[in-house]
Amino acid sequence: MKNKRLFFILAAIAALLFIPFIAGFDWSSMDYVIMGFLLLVTGLSCEMVLRKFKGLKERILIVGIVLFAFFLVWAELAVGIFGTPFAGS
Repeated sequence: MKNKRLFFILAAIAALLFIPFIAGFDWSSMDYVIMGFLLLVTGLSCEMVLRKFKGLKERILIVGIVLFAFFLVWAELAVGIFGTPFAGS
């Protein structure tokens, strides 16, 4: 079961990265690498939470925190909501 979830995570990352490619977004190859890394870290973090924590409430809370952090980093890199030097143009 563990290997099936890992395969699903990797397949989901590939599918999500294929969407902007098909839509014709103006992404450089580095944009794909960074987004792939962010998705991989998020997916593996969620997998780790599912393996380490047994309680449903703890799982939901910690996965929610991981996803919230992902969305904050994604938004910062995309449009610069916090104004850091890593912000997109």
